[in-house]
Amino acid sequence: MNNDNNNQPTLIKTPIDALQQPQQPQQHTKDINPIQLEHQRNRELAETDDYDGLTFEVIENARVADKTIAQKGVYLIPNSFTLLSLLAAFYSITQSALGEGHYMRACVAIFISALLDGLDGRAARLFNAQSPFGEQLDSLADCIAFGLAPALLIYHYALEPLGRIGIACAFVYAACAALRLARFNVQIGVVDKKYFVGVASPLAAILVTTFVMVHMDWQVELPATSPAFQILAAIWVVIAGFLMVSNLKYYSFKEFDKKRVPFVVLILIVFALGIVLYNIPAGLLAISVIYALSGPVTAVWSKFKRKSV
Repeated sequence: MNNDNNNQPTLIKTPIDALQQPQQPQQHTKDINPIQLEHQRNRELAETDDYDGLTFEVIENARVADKTIAQKGVYLIPNSFTLLSLLAAFYSITQSALGEGHYMRACVAIFISALLDGLDGRAARLFNAQSPFGEQLDSLADCIAFGLAPALLIYHYALEPLGRIGIACAFVYAACAALRLARFNVQIGVVDKKYFVGVASPLAAILVTTFVMVHMDWQVELPATSPAFQILAAIWVVIAGFLMVSNLKYYSFKEFDKKRVPFVVLILIVFALGIVLYNIPAGLLAISVIYALSGPVTAVWSKFKRKSV
């Protein structure tokens, strides 16, 4: 209440809402979980896209303590292995383009890429550094390393004289590698981890690479310029591509290191290594062919068993 000049009391009107709604106490930043605070900041940064034009950053959802939060940055070690694998694949492509005298380097580079591809997954699991960004980078690198690089290798080595047919055969292989990797990504967590659906892209790349390496030792008996070899190479690369996109099941060996095996298995491995060392390209090609044939043989055997029951 207030008095005016005439000494008449006046009422001061106060908004009812202000009286009825008490002010909520502010939540202090220190009361928020640090993980939640980081999540909020990263989500705000991702939603507002408030970059200064010079910042290179990745924000992705990741599982931390059974919660999905937004995290900033990438894991160094596994992604470095992936980039090294990509570098080896790029080097292979450049050597294939140089032609005669450089094909062996291109083949070795694909093998190095396959080795590094295996290490990046191991490193990610060892350091608990698995992330959606790493999975996507790995798939893109695999598409180049085990799809494009082997296709260009065999194209320059044997398919180029076939003209458009050679281009088509090399493209079929590269396209099948991309399709196989895309299917693998969408089926993560759906199919049994013990098996690959279709030949894995690194093995398909080894099938093509060892085919070229073995022929280098047999150029006198079957020259690369002969139509017979060129047709054989075209059929070989198309079959390797179709095996990747097939629904044949192949043992993945992902859980093999967790199981005990009979001692005789080690003795068999020693003999296998001895055969491979006698002629490394031919030995690796033989092992790859046996593994590639295991899918059709297993499928036929399973179908025969079902019919006999």
